[in-house]
Amino acid sequence: MKIKVERINSELQKQISKIIACDLKDPRLGKSIVGVTKVTTTPDLKYAKVYLSVYAENEDERAAALETVRRSKVFIRNMLKSAVQIRLLPDLDFRLDTSVDYGIKIDHLLSQIDIPPAEDEQEEK
Repeated sequence: MKIKVERINSELQKQISKIIACDLKDPRLGKSIVGVTKVTTTPDLKYAKVYLSVYAENEDERAAALETVRRSKVFIRNMLKSAVQIRLLPDLDFRLDTSVDYGIKIDHLLSQIDIPPAEDEQEEK
């Protein structure tokens, strides 16, 4: 059963990405780039969390792009019905994936740390 859910997650991720990139023609998206980073479906296949990564010039455009995708949920679901052949299409819950931002923040913090060279490295010089 677990393999089936993973295959469904993968197929949903691929198809939702395609629908957002090609079929969603909303001017409120502007220059924002929206990508699907992960889809997590419940074992009963009734609900799916869709994690989106939104690249925009500022935070306002990012929030507007996420809200546009959320409002287009019915359209995306209708497009999925023809693209994915499963008996029960899950209800989609779009969420912002903040893992990239978190990684950038950690990388920035690590670059600020001043680590003195170890004693072994000082002796070799």
